[in-house]
Amino acid sequence: MKINVLSYLEASAARVPDRVCWADAASALTYREAWTAVCDMGAALSERLSVVNAPVCVLLRHDVTDLLAFFSIVYSGNFYVPIDPALPAVRLRSMLETLKPAAVMTAGASIDAELTQDIPVISQQELHTEAPAAAPWKQRKDTDLLYVIFTSGSTGVPKGCMLEYGNITAFCHWFKRYYGIDSESRIAAYASFGFDACMMDIYGAITNGAQLHIIPEEIRLDFIGLQRYFEENGITHSFMTTQVGRQFALEMDCKSLRYLSVGGEKLVPCEPPKDYKFINAYGPTEATIFTTVFEVDKYYPNVPIGKALDNVK
Repeated sequence: MKINVLSYLEASAARVPDRVCWADAASALTYREAWTAVCDMGAALSERLSVVNAPVCVLLRHDVTDLLAFFSIVYSGNFYVPIDPALPAVRLRSMLETLKPAAVMTAGASIDAELTQDIPVISQQELHTEAPAAAPWKQRKDTDLLYVIFTSGSTGVPKGCMLEYGNITAFCHWFKRYYGIDSESRIAAYASFGFDACMMDIYGAITNGAQLHIIPEEIRLDFIGLQRYFEENGITHSFMTTQVGRQFALEMDCKSLRYLSVGGEKLVPCEPPKDYKFINAYGPTEATIFTTVFEVDKYYPNVPIGKALDNVK
C-alpha cells in the first residue's frame, strides 16, 4: 500500500481540522493550522531549492518548529536530517561533509558559520509563498528516503542511517495495532528529535489523528513535574530511555498513561507498574525504531526482548 506520511496529515486536516496536532510548552497547532503551514513552507522550500530527493539538515530546537521543518522538507520532495547544534564542531563537520546537504534549515538555532560556508542556510521565517500549488511530495515512492538519522557513534564513527517511506509506513501500521492508537490518543514526544525513537511518536501520532505533546526540556528528568504534565494533558503513550523509564515506572503512579515503552539499553529486572502496560523494546537505529517488543507483565530475572514486529523477520 503506497501511502505517503503527508497523506495522513492531509486527511486528518480534513477530518478533524480543529483537533490539536502538535503542542509544545509555548504553542499548539491544530491539524488545519499544521497542514496549512506545511503546504506554505514546503512549496516555498521547493521553489528555493529546485531539487528533489536531496538531504536537508534541520538545526533542532525540540519544539513545534522542528516538526514544521521536517514536514515541509518532505513536502518539497526531499528528505530531512535532524542535527543537534550543540554537538562538537568536529562531529558536525563530519556529518555535513558526509551528507553534502542541499541546505540547512533553522528556526533560531545557530551553527558556526565556518561549518556552513558552502551550504545555503535557510530560516523558516523566510519560507512563505502566495500560492502553494506545487506538491512534489505526491511523486515520492516507497523506496525514496524520508529521513537520515545519525547513530551515536558509541561503536565507532557515527553513521547516517537511511530510512525509506515504506519503512515508516509499515512501522506505523504495527504501532497502531499494538498500542491501540486512535484519534483520542495523546502521545508524549519525550525522546530527542535526534534519536530514532522520536519517529515513533511523531508518525504514530499524525497517522492516526492523535495529539503529539513535545515534553519541555526542563521537566524531562523532573518526575513529579513530568507526571503532572502527563496527567494535566491526558498523555496516554510515552517512550523513555530505559533507565529513566524504569525509574519513572518504579517511583511514579501516573493515572493517565496506558503504555510506557522503554529502550536503548538492557532493562534491569523490575516489577512492572500496576496501572499501565510496560513495554521493553529493542531495535538498532538501522532497523526503523523497533524490531522486537515485550510486555513486562511480571518480574523476570532476565527480561526478554520479545518477538519481531509485523513485516519484520
